[in-house]
Amino acid sequence: MASSGYHEGDWYKSSKDIQGILLDISGVLYNSSDDGGVAIPGSVQAVNRLKSAGLKVRFCTNETLCTRQVLVTKLTKLGFDIKMEEVFSPIPAVCHVLRQQNLIPHLLVHTDALPDFGDLASSKASPTCVVIGDCASQYTYDNLNNAFRVLINMEKPALIALGRGKYYKDGGQLNLDVGSFMKVLEYACGCQATVVGKPAESFFMAALNDMGVPPDKAVMIGDDIVNDIGGAQACGIRGLQVRTGKYRPSDEQHPEVRPAGYVDNLADAVNLLLSNR
Repeated sequence: MASSGYHEGDWYKSSKDIQGILLDISGVLYNSSDDGGVAIPGSVQAVNRLKSAGLKVRFCTNETLCTRQVLVTKLTKLGFDIKMEEVFSPIPAVCHVLRQQNLIPHLLVHTDALPDFGDLASSKASPTCVVIGDCASQYTYDNLNNAFRVLINMEKPALIALGRGKYYKDGGQLNLDVGSFMKVLEYACGCQATVVGKPAESFFMAALNDMGVPPDKAVMIGDDIVNDIGGAQACGIRGLQVRTGKYRPSDEQHPEVRPAGYVDNLADAVNLLLSNR
């Protein structure tokens, strides 16, 4: 690992105009595990420092293994100053899309996340789309095959994915993420999924609009080179990658995405950002 605070492009020297910070959660704030996870050293204090400095902060996550309330409660127990209205996740966004377009979903999501779907999770009408999110061990053959059968019997298969990540880190190990299973259904049904969540532009813009901050006055800090950094940069947001979470050294040779900078962790990023304001 490079020395702490290594950077490319002197991104922090132009940080005086930054008004808003978008933070990924898993792999940036904490490392997830079955027992609730542990805060990454310095991340609790880093969030506090950002808020104390008057910067607007929103938490942008593709985590859909549980409800937003459960996630916020877990992070609060770890010491984070975080409110539910500050958390942007794909489920509220997809519920808005489903209601707006009068779609009836077949849900391939974790049972712990079902409460966030409200009455959409209990409709008895024939599905008009399939929504796929994080399922962890609930990605069984039967569950995937049931979703396939719903899709393949549609005249125009409609698949909505709550993110498109290839893998994530949990309990110290890398695990297949929703994007990998999304690709299975795309291939089997000859369709292309609509992505709600990172890296979709609408997802990032919703968080920016909530803060009232334009893209060029914001920074996205994440551990995913494609969905956090690439997605943000496609919207005109500066992207900063931390070397925690799912980060791998090969990210720094990515053929398409080059972050504004790399830092060892969130605390290093905040140190650099605030030291130049």
